[in-house]
Amino acid sequence: MKNISIVGTVGIPACYGGFESLVENLTLNVGDGIQYTVYCSSASYSEQSVSHNGANLKYIPLKANGIQSIPYDILSLVKCLFERPDVVVILGVSGCIFLPIFRLLSKSHVVTNIDGLEWKRDKWGKWTRRFLKWSESLAVKYSDVVVTDNQAITDYVNAEYGIYSKTIAYGGDHAIRDIEIGCSQDKYALGLCRIEPENNVAMILEAFSSTKEKLKFVGNWQASEFGRKLKRQYNSFNNIELLEPIYDLDELYKLRSGCSLYLHGHSAGGTNPSLVEMMHFGVPIMAFDCNFNRYSTDNKACYFESSDRLVELLDSKQAEALETNGVEMKRLANERYTWYQITRAYEQTYS
Repeated sequence: MKNISIVGTVGIPACYGGFESLVENLTLNVGDGIQYTVYCSSASYSEQSVSHNGANLKYIPLKANGIQSIPYDILSLVKCLFERPDVVVILGVSGCIFLPIFRLLSKSHVVTNIDGLEWKRDKWGKWTRRFLKWSESLAVKYSDVVVTDNQAITDYVNAEYGIYSKTIAYGGDHAIRDIEIGCSQDKYALGLCRIEPENNVAMILEAFSSTKEKLKFVGNWQASEFGRKLKRQYNSFNNIELLEPIYDLDELYKLRSGCSLYLHGHSAGGTNPSLVEMMHFGVPIMAFDCNFNRYSTDNKACYFESSDRLVELLDSKQAEALETNGVEMKRLANERYTWYQITRAYEQTYS
């Protein structure tokens, strides 16, 4: 039996983001001869189960996000020193400042997913960016295997550090649910993301405000002044419906199944889980034009770089071209983004 400890997430059952969904599905689809231990934030779970999907759960009395993510990850790694797992999987680079010491004291095989170039995100200030870049460099130097979730990041790691990382994306087939939904004639485009500047939410809303196309956009509008301002600005448009966050996969399935077009504005972060989830629905996708999105969709989606370009795409869309787009998205999703494939790829890094 090979013992694998996972560090760096809020925990499971998944209730937060992409890394949590990754761990949920790694443990759900676990292969023979593997036993997982997952470190979880006690601050995020009122009920603290000892196991989930057959994985052992251990709790750290800190928050897994924000400034506390650094001591949270470090404390998790300290506990790994005493537990002595065969492999430690680190998701994200926040606690990797401790990695040089960990490698001195531990014989565990270290696999690190460095996430989506976190230090480049617009939301961080100058010193936070420098810290994250430094942590990234330590993660690359002191890990046995570096995992990147997008070919663009793999290329960056090779150019920046001279290291060949292993590209493993995310699965999205868990978004397809076995439930019945009623037929609706109400056609709409769908947007779904955290309301942050780098996700080009304002660009998408501006484009739809000058068209008659209907848009439903799901996000955490109340989490920041940026989001609240956008909601005040665009909530009055009859063709734009701004919805609060939806985390229930069955409810998301209903919303995704009913849309005729998906808008993906992310400009950072590598392969985005919400994009590969949506690709499984076979819906046409219009994505912000950047290397991450082009790699994820194999250059087969429609791309925009401005509100004006998005308006052009919306005005000129042809049913046949969009139908082909949707078919290609589903084919790619089944080829690249199933959890069976992703789980086996991670398990190959453990030896």
